[in-house]
Amino acid sequence: MSMALDYPKRLIAATTLLILVGCATKPVPLYTWENFPRQQYEMLLREGASPLDQIAAMNAHAEKAKANNSRLPPGFRAHLGMLHLNVGNVGAARDFWIAEKLAFPESALYIDALVKKLDGTSKTASKENPA
Repeated sequence: MSMALDYPKRLIAATTLLILVGCATKPVPLYTWENFPRQQYEMLLREGASPLDQIAAMNAHAEKAKANNSRLPPGFRAHLGMLHLNVGNVGAARDFWIAEKLAFPESALYIDALVKKLDGTSKTASKENPA
């Protein structure tokens, strides 16, 4: 007789569990990746859009992430800095690299090396072409 009384309780518990599982929301991704991995790949292969077009696409991606209150993925700002360097915008490259370092402190060693090389190149160029 006790088995007969346990059955309704188990049925109610199972039904409640199914309802709770069915109402669960999907986890929100940690980063907004969109086409970023593909853009990196195409840049390294020297295929695809021009650096200026890639900068525009990445800026649109950043604005969309900001509007959705999402985080940009690791390497995004560093890649954007590389693109700016490719079009001769040294100041923007430096700013994006520093922003990458602030967003992802584990990138400090790499970013510091990039900035050091950039600063060394800038000093050499200014000595060769005094204004």
